[in-house]
Amino acid sequence: MHKTKKISLLGVFSIAAGAMISSGIFILPSLAFAQTGPSAIISYAMAGILAVIGMQSIIEMSTAMPKTGGDYFYIHRSLGPFVGTISGILGWLALSLKSSFAVFGFSEIVQTITGLPSNVTALILIVIFMLLNIRGAKEVAGLQIILVVFLIAIMILFCFSSIGHISAAHYKPFVPNGIAPVFITSGFIFISFGGLLKVANMAEEIEKPEKTIPKGMFLAVGVVTLLYAATVFGVIGVLDSGTLSVSLEPVAEAGFKTMGLFGYIIISIAACLAFITTANSGIMAASRYLPALAKDGLIPSFFAATRKGRKTPVPAIILTAGFMYFSLFLKLTMLVKISSTVILISYVLTNISVIVLRESGISSYRPSFKTPFYPFLQIFSIVVFSCFIFALGNTSLELIAGFILFCALVYVFYGRKHSSAEYALLHLIKKICDKQISEGVFENELRDIVFERDNIKKDELDHLVKTARVFDIDHALSFKSLILLILHKLTADLLLTESEIYEKYISREQDTGTCLDDFTAIPHIITPEGSPMRLIIVRCRDGIEFPSCKSIRCALVLSGPPENREEHLKILSQIAVTVGKQKFRDRWLSADTPQALKNVLMLERERHK
Repeated sequence: MHKTKKISLLGVFSIAAGAMISSGIFILPSLAFAQTGPSAIISYAMAGILAVIGMQSIIEMSTAMPKTGGDYFYIHRSLGPFVGTISGILGWLALSLKSSFAVFGFSEIVQTITGLPSNVTALILIVIFMLLNIRGAKEVAGLQIILVVFLIAIMILFCFSSIGHISAAHYKPFVPNGIAPVFITSGFIFISFGGLLKVANMAEEIEKPEKTIPKGMFLAVGVVTLLYAATVFGVIGVLDSGTLSVSLEPVAEAGFKTMGLFGYIIISIAACLAFITTANSGIMAASRYLPALAKDGLIPSFFAATRKGRKTPVPAIILTAGFMYFSLFLKLTMLVKISSTVILISYVLTNISVIVLRESGISSYRPSFKTPFYPFLQIFSIVVFSCFIFALGNTSLELIAGFILFCALVYVFYGRKHSSAEYALLHLIKKICDKQISEGVFENELRDIVFERDNIKKDELDHLVKTARVFDIDHALSFKSLILLILHKLTADLLLTESEIYEKYISREQDTGTCLDDFTAIPHIITPEGSPMRLIIVRCRDGIEFPSCKSIRCALVLSGPPENREEHLKILSQIAVTVGKQKFRDRWLSADTPQALKNVLMLERERHK
């Protein structure tokens, strides 16, 4: 049963943009300016460009595997349960910290206006979000779109209002601390683009993910990066360096100078709305990592427990909320560094995953969007993001190393005993070592995901292929030898003796050849009434010599009773259309398991919806 997919292109854009327009622009400019001066403009633009480059691997896997769980699901299915455990817990950590950052921003604004201590406001807000998520409150797509349009409009209004108040002297010197801090600051503010992981988490609910995800994410990053750079340019031009370096509301303060009290109020309202939606949606997305890990047997099943009727993961939500509150006691710069480091690690792992999936040769891995310039773009992303991770400093690295060690212990003492998933890295190792160490479970999972993604309904041919016997022969043989080889697999329920079956196939081939071309043949016979339809799949790398053609590499041996004559002819037609394509032939010859051969037949078919 397919889930109803309701998120459109505008919805994807709104989710991604709404998750990015938050603390990254309303608070971070002052911290970025303190590190690198006016060249923070370049740092924001560079971070956006790198996000576009790095996220392409996330988009590719999202279109191949549009499943809830996002980057965790992709990394677990490609690199295995050990790395999956690390990825899942770090993904939970990343979105929890990003949400904490948003709660911090909101509580600081409340403290400025009312004097209420920020830690009290933060606790109240987190408790409210926790209760809303336990109750099962859902994000309203229409409200999210309205909010994003409002935020973008306010940012554009500020940018235009700042033009007449900009002081050129504020940009001098443009690079006061040298080039290195410009690059380091790009990594520092990368938390601003952490919201992109949320789109991957919701991929299963997106309409036509193969087209909608790439368009929506590229559009969101492009628009937000331009807004970031333009807003930071305006803030630096309006505020003097002394004010900007210590401000926790740089955009609101700049708005006060350009538009008066109205500017301060409207920007503060926009910031509060952005913080609230980012924090609430963040706790919702973060808490979904833990049930996904629990369902895969990597952490105790307790974390997959849900509230009756609402299906909300109560233990996961409570743990996420508690972690968010206590993370607020970290220094702000450390909170940002840890968040950015975790997000950068996720980008590194997703790029490694794409390389593993592509090189594994799994026939069912069929992304509708493929990252260009493979594998150079992935290698570039891995190197650059790794450099950023190390550039963010030893303290954040030590904390992350501690979390990774904790994840490793969780896997060793629990996950290893309760998880037995197959993954793409096994296929790659098998390909390198030429050993059969996988059973095709992951290939089948990918195949079923493609069927669900493309809304494909399985028919009689799919059933025949799924239940078919497969013979993978590595030496040349004759047609008669082929029939003798598979004869014992045909006699079980066809209501004929071995000699009768043999004579039927030989006579059929002599009367009318069954070769479709020089690559494929479909030997087929009519069996007695009451017998089932059967298909046997044969690949012969060196070729089968039929009476009418010399080197058949794909033989699909079909049998069926007279009452299924119409279905019999329909299947012959479907096969004929499928096997004539060059793409089918290439994938048929490169498939490395019997299950992969079946999946090639099922996935290369032209479907008429």
